[in-house]
Amino acid sequence: MTVRTVILSGTERYADPWHPFAETSACVAAILRGIGHDVTVREDVDAAMASLADADLVVVNAGDSWRGGERGVDAAAVAAFDAALDRGVGVLALHCAVASLRDYPRWAGMTGAVWLPTLSFHPPFGRVVVDVEGAVPFTVEDERYCALQATGDRRVVAWHEGDGGHREPTAWRRTVGRSRVAVDVLGHDARSYDAPGHAALVAELATWAAATS
Repeated sequence: MTVRTVILSGTERYADPWHPFAETSACVAAILRGIGHDVTVREDVDAAMASLADADLVVVNAGDSWRGGERGVDAAAVAAFDAALDRGVGVLALHCAVASLRDYPRWAGMTGAVWLPTLSFHPPFGRVVVDVEGAVPFTVEDERYCALQATGDRRVVAWHEGDGGHREPTAWRRTVGRSRVAVDVLGHDARSYDAPGHAALVAELATWAAATS
């Protein structure tokens, strides 16, 4: 069965000056189409959240909607997202998605970790070595997210070295009710997805999250 995937790509209040979301969403779409997904990229994030009834997998590649001070979203969008979670939609959160969807009450708790302004940080962009459970480590040009606040149990499947030598989670999986949630904190720009090891990790996480059994 073909997996119907919706990528929520950051624009307007979900955009920021640092992340080329259109570029990275196109990279992710190519990876997922390569493993047989039927992919739609939506740049109207809140409208897309209100129309997830046919989605098997929701990929969030969007920034912090509160960064510019705008808060609040139509209740129908929140209700539709909650309904999708309750029926068991798969979720893949990428990079700064751990600081996104703050108007959706269930988002922060379900992702397993969130970015805390003034406390979470990343060292300068550069070469990152990623250790992956059951696979060969890979090297990627990216940001290393550090000191994220854990919000629930999770099974970490990839790690990177943070500032000061601390081992930091790169990717993890968790089950929330009937939904499978995968998180990958890599993906600052297109260079990240040029790494074959990272593309393989994204494909593996998406496959796991979209599984119905």
